Amino acid sequence: MTYIKGKYSRSIYTSDNGYHIGLFRVQEASSDELSSYVGRTITFTGYFPELNDIDNYIFYGKLVQHDKYGEQFQVDSYERVLPDEDDSMITFLTSSLFKGCGVGKAKATKIVKTLGKDTLKVILENPNDLLLIPTISEKNATKLHNRLKDYETSYDSILYLTNLGFSAKEAAQIYNYYKDDVIRVIEDNIYTLINDINGMSFKRIDSIYLRNNDDLNNINRLKAVVIYILNELTFNIGYSYFSFDEISSYIPKVLGYSISNLEEVLKELEKDLKLINYNNRYYLYDMFTSEELIVNRVNIINRNSPKKISNLDKVIKEVEEDLSIKYNSDQKEAIKQAISNDFLIITGGPGTGKTTIIRAICEVYRRIFNINYLKLSKELALLSPTGRAAKRISEKTNYPASTIHRFLKWNKETDNFSVNEYNQSDVKMVIIDEFSMVDTYLFANLLKGLKVDTKIIIIGDDDQLPSVGPGEVLKDMLDSEKLNYVKLNKLYRQSENSNIIKLAYDIKREKLDESIFNTKDDLTFINSHDDFVMDNIIDLVKTYRDLSYQDLQVLIPIYKSYLGIDNANNKLQAVLNRKSSNKKEITIGDTTYRENDKVIQLINNPDDNVFNGDIGIIKKIITRPKKEITIDFDGNLVSYKQSSFNDFKLAYAISIHKAQGTETDIIILPIVRTYSRMLYKKLIYTAVTRAKKKLFIIGDIKYLHYAVNNNKEDLRRTSIKEFLTDGIKHE
Repeated sequence: MTYIKGKYSRSIYTSDNGYHIGLFRVQEASSDELSSYVGRTITFTGYFPELNDIDNYIFYGKLVQHDKYGEQFQVDSYERVLPDEDDSMITFLTSSLFKGCGVGKAKATKIVKTLGKDTLKVILENPNDLLLIPTISEKNATKLHNRLKDYETSYDSILYLTNLGFSAKEAAQIYNYYKDDVIRVIEDNIYTLINDINGMSFKRIDSIYLRNNDDLNNINRLKAVVIYILNELTFNIGYSYFSFDEISSYIPKVLGYSISNLEEVLKELEKDLKLINYNNRYYLYDMFTSEELIVNRVNIINRNSPKKISNLDKVIKEVEEDLSIKYNSDQKEAIKQAISNDFLIITGGPGTGKTTIIRAICEVYRRIFNINYLKLSKELALLSPTGRAAKRISEKTNYPASTIHRFLKWNKETDNFSVNEYNQSDVKMVIIDEFSMVDTYLFANLLKGLKVDTKIIIIGDDDQLPSVGPGEVLKDMLDSEKLNYVKLNKLYRQSENSNIIKLAYDIKREKLDESIFNTKDDLTFINSHDDFVMDNIIDLVKTYRDLSYQDLQVLIPIYKSYLGIDNANNKLQAVLNRKSSNKKEITIGDTTYRENDKVIQLINNPDDNVFNGDIGIIKKIITRPKKEITIDFDGNLVSYKQSSFNDFKLAYAISIHKAQGTETDIIILPIVRTYSRMLYKKLIYTAVTRAKKKLFIIGDIKYLHYAVNNNKEDLRRTSIKEFLTDGIKHE
């Protein structure tokens, strides 16, 4: 194995999880390739619990070329070499490691002279031998022994973990979390790591367990399997609870065999507060407590008596005059209820002015309570699940808005929120738009971060797609009919003449009037065989190629196949952003990106103020000496290093889920047989309501009929409605 031996010099960069970039003074090398570094310093990278400049180390790994740091040694594993010569041991014993142990150079010399070449081994195994030296007290002998033992433990723990099969990176993460307790934790229950160490999956931990154990039905393993299954089902299906038989049916799919003691396993998980059995329905503990928290908190706020405000009508009229707008009766009722009540849901379809009245609520509230703009900006939180929706709210209201994740100060590394039940926000009023996209866990975390007397106004369209995460919070709260809500039914005058809006309301009623197509410029249906749909999309895109990337969007419900998102992006890129000598490009995986490409962000990155679903343009590509891509998200320039290149993808065509919470002037929506398993009412309704000015539907009309009448995908098994209606009955 290739190695270098020498001394650690210093760190250039160190992360919280133990990743180091540093300098290493090479004394010995195993290969001709590395021999030129003997007597010199080399840059190294790797995962270490700690490093010091006292020891000699042997680093095992390989020489690599890094974009930023040039040639460096990538460490896969390492050994620490304790000093064995007299001078080295004296230097070691007088180092900062043994500060406070009463050992200076003279005393260290006596220790080494008395105990000989095995000095360090003697201190570890027979510390009382130190008392042979007259100037060493029993107290100092104990300190020396304990300090050296602690020093050895860290290395022994890392060695223990890597011998089990963990990588150096994983070993460093695990040791940095548990420190000296690591071996006990692993031997007691290795599956504990899944909850404690961010990024540790059940499959990874289970592979380590099976490598070192042959007890397939270990109770800790079976408990971990059940939690893994419930997490997978919860996030993939969206349900909040499952039956005994459902859990039992999934066990063989993971383990390859059935187990006879599932009931015992479930009871153990209840004792561990990992599961809750409520009326023979099994919930993940966090899911049940999240639903319970939501129900209890909204009930408390909702029960507060409405405030009586005598001049409310007068202020609304003043706001209408100042903003040159006329609110219809539904909107006025929503504004009044929002000001008077501490909790309110405002719901309605497209064209009813949901976003418009956010500004009205802010302005009426400010005037009623005599607050200036600056103070209200501090007391008010305008929130949305997506960055693009937050930007739209801010533009409509002239008040700052943010994503819920950013408001709660989400930490990507730890997956925790800094604003929480122990560090609550001081805002007085929260307005949350596009609430249909908010899942159970996110809403529960938002409520934890708000004080119990915070005014909460929820705005959304319950006919849109439910959240990607588990639950169906908006629908459950509305269906319970236990909470204050206002439904906006009346359309803006301009919306009444929109065939897009008429189609949206037809879809809500599960009917389709084909006569509305092709009678006005805003709604066009192009009848096309599947084989020609892509050509029709390309022809339409060519027609509007001069528009901004923000004004045109193709929406497709699946990624694979000829008519899927991935292939559509390749075809549309060739039309809208052709290869050119004056545009730099780079290939990442199977995709070539070039400057001016339209891309979409795939993950939340609060540090750069860019979030899942944000769309931007590649402004700059650098390929040498290091690879770097700069993307412009509507004025927010974000630089991506090579390690982050998978955080985005082409966005000429995107999924309907990714488009939720946004509006675009022109939408192109293919509807074909290939998509049939994904065609259902809420999906099509959401797609249609993304279009502001023009909607082109291309494909087969019978599959549009099928989608409009298919509501099977709408149903999610949740408890919030039941808990609001019937209460939560604890045994």
